[in-house]
Amino acid sequence: MFLSSFLIAFVTGSVIIEAQYLNHTVSQHYTAVGEKKQDESIKIGLLIPDQEALAAKHGAALAIRKANKAGGNLHFQLVVRSTEGLWGAGSKESVSLVFEDEVVAIMGSLDGRNAHLAEQVATKTRIVFLSTWATDMTLSQAFVPWYFRCIPNDHQQAIALAQEIYHKRKIENVATIAAENYDSRHAASTFVKVANAMHVAAPRQYLYGSSGQDSREILTALEKHDTEATVLFGDPEFASKIIPVLKQRIMNQMIFGTLAITDGQKATSPDWNSLEGLVLVSSGHWFTEEGIEFQEEFHETYGYQPGAAAAYAYDGINVIIQVVRSVGADRDRIIEAFVETNHKSGITGEIQFDENGNRSGCAGLMKIRNGIPYIIAED
Repeated sequence: MFLSSFLIAFVTGSVIIEAQYLNHTVSQHYTAVGEKKQDESIKIGLLIPDQEALAAKHGAALAIRKANKAGGNLHFQLVVRSTEGLWGAGSKESVSLVFEDEVVAIMGSLDGRNAHLAEQVATKTRIVFLSTWATDMTLSQAFVPWYFRCIPNDHQQAIALAQEIYHKRKIENVATIAAENYDSRHAASTFVKVANAMHVAAPRQYLYGSSGQDSREILTALEKHDTEATVLFGDPEFASKIIPVLKQRIMNQMIFGTLAITDGQKATSPDWNSLEGLVLVSSGHWFTEEGIEFQEEFHETYGYQPGAAAAYAYDGINVIIQVVRSVGADRDRIIEAFVETNHKSGITGEIQFDENGNRSGCAGLMKIRNGIPYIIAED
């Protein structure tokens, strides 16, 4: 327990300690917990933002259940910890997963800021940290060899949206509206950078406060500039407030959105009717055979349709399980195997990682039509 508190203080910057002593102590503890006996459960850690964030937990639990039901000489156990509470809880709970729960890998369905804290702990303790929700580019720019991400990052999502808007649909007059939180503002900024790199007219940028009092000013500005398309960056709660007024006031414009628009972490089905007509980044599990089977089993088990958060958590756990079954529970070997991952049966598509731990490939798009998501290529 002393070591856990010691490491938390180091990561959060509350005290200054000797890095050499820390690394030596962590190394000693790692030797003790880095390997598991075959007759023990292999523990996989999951960090969620709060106790109500059930979507990722359910997706991960379903993957664990199916893996254990399939048999084999390894039994897997999901250890879930919440990062809610005072700032720095992400560090504390990550340390607990490593030293108290002795997990072989940590998966995080977190926002960008909490994911950064978990990544710092993973860096010091040399354990795989797999992000299934944070899209912040700076997570992979820390160049931690055991950080990985199985959700398209902000840059990949921005490219997919920008190409659809500027190249395919030839729209020039574009605006962005972002919620005021860290992730949304960072995603909107990334989209603007991508647009600038394409040498198109810079999109006008607007920030939507939580009170919603500035919506009238934003709508007036959009009308004044004859905006043809608006790109939204925020969560479902933000979308439920801004989309109806956008449709009512500016009926002829197109509305686009990122993955976060479609899905929060709550145990609720995506509200496709409220997203009618929108072009959105897609998690892909709505259209694959494996994804449809997952939806059916998930709904039967938990009583609601799984959105993107549940789908990426399900895939993330399966990637970890695939690696552990291949190389065992030694953390160094898990890191080495992750680099070579080729998970072909992912419900969100094939999963591989680039040199910075980002998921390889491009983000896909979908359009909501008559309350149903369709692959954008079908339009």
